[in-house]
Amino acid sequence: MEDNVMEQKATIEPGTRVEGHGKVTIQLDDQGNMARSGLHFVEFNGFERYVQGRPYWEAPVLVQRICGICPVSQHLAAAKALDVIVGAGPGDQLSPTAEKMRRLMHYGQMFHSHALHFFHTVSPDLLFGVDGNPAVRSMNGVALKHPDLATQSVMMRKYGQEIISATAGKKINGTGAIPGGIIKNLSIAERDILLYGTDLLNIENMIIWAQNAVVFYKEFHKKHAAMLDGFSQFPSNHLSLVRSDGALDFYHGVLRAVDAKGNRVLNDVDYQEYLSHIGEEVRSGSYMKITYLKHLGKEKGWFRVGPLARLNTCDFIPSPLAQKEFEEYKAYTADKVNNICMHTHWARIIELLHSAEVIRDLLNDQDLQGDNLVIKGAKCNEGIGLIEAPGGTLFHHYRINEHDQISMANLIDSTTNNNEPMNQTVNFVVKAHTTRPRSITEPMMNAVEVAIRAYDPCLSCATHALGKMPLEISLVDPNGNVLDRKMK
Repeated sequence: MEDNVMEQKATIEPGTRVEGHGKVTIQLDDQGNMARSGLHFVEFNGFERYVQGRPYWEAPVLVQRICGICPVSQHLAAAKALDVIVGAGPGDQLSPTAEKMRRLMHYGQMFHSHALHFFHTVSPDLLFGVDGNPAVRSMNGVALKHPDLATQSVMMRKYGQEIISATAGKKINGTGAIPGGIIKNLSIAERDILLYGTDLLNIENMIIWAQNAVVFYKEFHKKHAAMLDGFSQFPSNHLSLVRSDGALDFYHGVLRAVDAKGNRVLNDVDYQEYLSHIGEEVRSGSYMKITYLKHLGKEKGWFRVGPLARLNTCDFIPSPLAQKEFEEYKAYTADKVNNICMHTHWARIIELLHSAEVIRDLLNDQDLQGDNLVIKGAKCNEGIGLIEAPGGTLFHHYRINEHDQISMANLIDSTTNNNEPMNQTVNFVVKAHTTRPRSITEPMMNAVEVAIRAYDPCLSCATHALGKMPLEISLVDPNGNVLDRKMK
């Protein structure tokens, strides 16, 4: 590679241990120095068009097919939007039984998904090192070297799925939530199985194991703080739902955003008015949009969502064990905004613990055995539903026509909201490895994958990806000639 080559690029496509298909392009300037990098999503999501013309009440079931990892989030966001259309109000105006059954369903999914992501996709990097042997750096390696940890992770996922099955009717693509409410309550027998269960599958075990996961990360961090803290950090805005009193809430709330210094740049607004505050930008080379705060503009208004953002925007966590961990987490950055990418995992397992605590409280709530399941009021033709999915804030917006058919759908998922932050993170880690790349190195490939995985991206949600998950990296000159290629 000569210094006088005007433009070259390295392409990484796609990453492993993420859901979906994407690629990374590393762009060089005319001197052969790295100018920028970009994350592209090359598969197409047609769900905003697929649902048009369908009866509105079908949406909560249809949209679950976007993704097999977080179908409950899609299901509930759609149901919340349709609550508005059928006159049941946004989020917190359902019957106590309906709202708490939905919350139990959602916190069960959060528990399942966070356990899946942390143990199955992140722990191999932590236990065996970012540059560890790929043959070992996987969940199979974790199972062989740390069988107790692997067993706990599988049982935690199973418990989350049992919660979903009991509330949604089945573990994947359930039908639990309908416009205005829920299809069933939780029987005493179902409750007791989830509360007491077997020696392993019960809520007290889940809480203990979630606490152990927090301890695991903190002990790892003590030994490797320089690597984790320095891997990638950059200033950004952070956005999430928060409860009306500022508490962490995955199911319902108001929209809040803070900047890198902790100043509120979106102050607890009604999410039914999100279009006044959130903009979407289409960029060439990707089927996924960029979202931003309109009043800050496209250049400065992009934001992060997800566990890191949620613990930056909320004032407290409304469960005692997770709140104690939250206080220690906040103290690490002297109560300032945390912009450290790898601390997303720390935030995620604090949320894992919080989810377990909320599940226990809900299971002990007699409202779950109530029989007032559905309410309706005056119907309107438009509704918006927001929820905190495992990866971050998820938007569903529908309009219907006079025939009760969906005439417009706008879906903004957490990976779309994290599009620009992922670009920034990839750019950071690639520059940390080299400013003048001459070939694609294994450490660079690994670092890029670790950077993307930190966001728990679901590229299928964002683009409805199809296809396999190899990793291919190519170095290409301006004429399209491949100068270097590596595959994993």
